[in-house]
Amino acid sequence: MSQARTILQSVFGFDAFRPPQDQIIDALVAGDDAMVIMPTGGGKSLCYQIPALVREGCGVVVSPLIALMQDQVNALRLLGVRAAFLNSTLDPQEASEIEGALRRGELDLLYVAPERLNQPRMLSLLQQSTIALFAIDEAHCVSQWGHDFRADYLQLGVLAELFPEVPRIALTATADERTRGEIIRRLGLEHGGHFIAGFDRPNIRYRIALKHNAKTQLLKFLKDEHPRDAGIVYCLSRKKTEEIASWLTLQGFNALPYHAGLSTQLRATHQARFLREEGVIVVATIAFGMGIDKPDVRFVAHLDLPKTVESYYQETGRAGRDGLPADAWMVYGLQDVIKLRQMMEGSEGSEEHKRAEQHRLNAMLGFCEITSCRRQALLAYFDDELAEPCGNCDTCLEPADTWDGTEAARMALSTAYHTGQRFGVNHLIDVLRGSESDRIFQFDHHKLSVHGIGKALSNDQWRSVFRQLVARGLLSVDLERFGALKLEERCRPLLRGEEGIQLRRDVKQKTAKRQTRSPLPDDIDVSLWEALRECRRGFAEEQNVPPYVIFHDSTLQEMCGCLPTTLELLSEVSGVGERKLEKYGPAFVRVICDHLA
Repeated sequence: MSQARTILQSVFGFDAFRPPQDQIIDALVAGDDAMVIMPTGGGKSLCYQIPALVREGCGVVVSPLIALMQDQVNALRLLGVRAAFLNSTLDPQEASEIEGALRRGELDLLYVAPERLNQPRMLSLLQQSTIALFAIDEAHCVSQWGHDFRADYLQLGVLAELFPEVPRIALTATADERTRGEIIRRLGLEHGGHFIAGFDRPNIRYRIALKHNAKTQLLKFLKDEHPRDAGIVYCLSRKKTEEIASWLTLQGFNALPYHAGLSTQLRATHQARFLREEGVIVVATIAFGMGIDKPDVRFVAHLDLPKTVESYYQETGRAGRDGLPADAWMVYGLQDVIKLRQMMEGSEGSEEHKRAEQHRLNAMLGFCEITSCRRQALLAYFDDELAEPCGNCDTCLEPADTWDGTEAARMALSTAYHTGQRFGVNHLIDVLRGSESDRIFQFDHHKLSVHGIGKALSNDQWRSVFRQLVARGLLSVDLERFGALKLEERCRPLLRGEEGIQLRRDVKQKTAKRQTRSPLPDDIDVSLWEALRECRRGFAEEQNVPPYVIFHDSTLQEMCGCLPTTLELLSEVSGVGERKLEKYGPAFVRVICDHLA
């Protein structure tokens, strides 16, 4: 471990490992396998990068993220690590040179896409080389129950057969118990160590509100809290991503669309701009983001409901990877649920798969509707535990107002029953409120005992009641009948008067207590901060890498706080390793000295 610790300090510029990094590194250095679940931004990369530098040979990293390999490799090379990648973006000569370097033992780390690794020629090349370890990143892609399944990952079990002496590590930020089991089984990791570092990201503030006017709500959130910050806005459809990106651009934001329907070149350009420029907002479908290693994403916004809690956690986890405050903000409505269920029903999956997806969507909806601490609920979903409410989510900061919805719920359920469980929410509300529309008369629903019994509540209030009954599993949406609401067995005790129900009172979202307009603490000199950022930007443009590859925001903040006026003092700042000290140190020290002069 002493060698690993030396590398941590001299190459990466950090003083100590975060638990359980040291245990994982020990296991790999000793030649053991490992299954690692660690939150986004928790330092997963170091778990295989350092053992690859300690062990003889080259560490092979399997990653599905072709577009990001270049930046990952550039970042390592700036640290003095001999890194390269092999993927479809290289011409034959470039690929041949890298293959030769691998055979000659001139590489420390090699990044490979799974589809390339599975080729017989590539496997043969690896067998001719000295391999330190295999790291399988985004390992949830191996699971057909996971949210990002990729068929190429299924073939990676062959590594255990062909390279029985080479340790393997599988890493992911999200995997429930079922997915974890499949990863272990398919990759043959039964005998390795299993490390679960916990799922909590305490710097992220979780906030969820009802969708009234999504555009207006988003604009207020951005203008009030993130006017110049980098962030991601997720939408359900390709069309919507383009509409929102264009509209945000008109509002003065630097916004770019990203979805699978755009050309490969345009997607790559937009991703590169997001990574390399500051203050860019990407409006995207779920096609964007897996493995995005941009530390200064200050917010992730969802304009539509994600399909699963896993997806939500993975997507929100792209915010605040530098440990500084960040927002996970979302608006949703019952229409989102209906849309997602229609998509599920129209998919080609088996009935078992559809049922599993339905269960996951129900869990996501339930998470939105809870009145207790969101962070506790999110962690509990992944079998993790938080002893006390977090104090940094909307339900903790502004506890939900509840009301006794027993009578209203019974009215709603009775109306669904008396209309034959054949109608959607709009028609049921019309019946409850005593509408005399043509459609009401067409079906003789004006003659029902429930007609007009709910005039005391508004349309929006009834909409809220129905949404929460669906979220709690008392009603379900029948897609074969175009969104008709059906009673579930669980509603019987409520209808019989054997139990009551407390419902959440919908309120329009207030602006949260300001935490993220700037990640800067109050005592930091803004003019020095901007001068250091400008220095960083110059080096980044010169070397064609994102600014955070030079130094993270948190490193610049520490410089602002301790004001190192010599290289020796600068070397004590977290994130300043030997190579970076030598390369950039004099310029940053000069900026600080000029500021103090």
